[in-house]
Amino acid sequence: MDTELLLALALGYLFGSIPFGLVLTRLGGKGDVRDIGSGNIGATNVLRTGSKVLAAGTLILDCLKATAAILIARHFWPGTENFAAAGALVGHLYPVWLRFKGGKGVATMLGILIPLLPIGAVIYAVVWVGMLLLIRISSVSGMLAAVSAPVSAAVLGEQLLFPMFLGFALLVVWKHRENIGRLKAGKEPKVGKKTA
Repeated sequence: MDTELLLALALGYLFGSIPFGLVLTRLGGKGDVRDIGSGNIGATNVLRTGSKVLAAGTLILDCLKATAAILIARHFWPGTENFAAAGALVGHLYPVWLRFKGGKGVATMLGILIPLLPIGAVIYAVVWVGMLLLIRISSVSGMLAAVSAPVSAAVLGEQLLFPMFLGFALLVVWKHRENIGRLKAGKEPKVGKKTA
């Protein structure tokens, strides 16, 4: 594999693997977010600490870390953006620092779409926020948003992005498999509900 592709992949992984949810909750005096609720390091679980500010910060930073990795790769190694994107998502889902137990990738996938398919990013955000306001179940909203990415790529004729976004969406859905189990059992909590 070309050295530049490997560098972009590594850069993406490094950025993606930064566990902002864990860092922000510790800095905010909320302890280890992995000991709260679902144990996930994403924004939804950070919200269960009772801090909307920390949750919003986690969401924004988890999104922008992917965008930053892609833009840096584009600047230094043009044509390697997709490798930086893949690295960022995998880094977030499976960070080596946390024994490969990371987040679920919804915010990070939005950050990937922003530079690669801006119109898709707008559709993604509308689906995510719209469904969240409608049903108030974060996992369902996130999975539907993830699925919108390959659909947008297909509709917009982005044939090179479609298979990658399809793979990303499947990864995000896979990371939500426990949520799917709770949904089937009728036990999936709604946004805003604190979990001991």
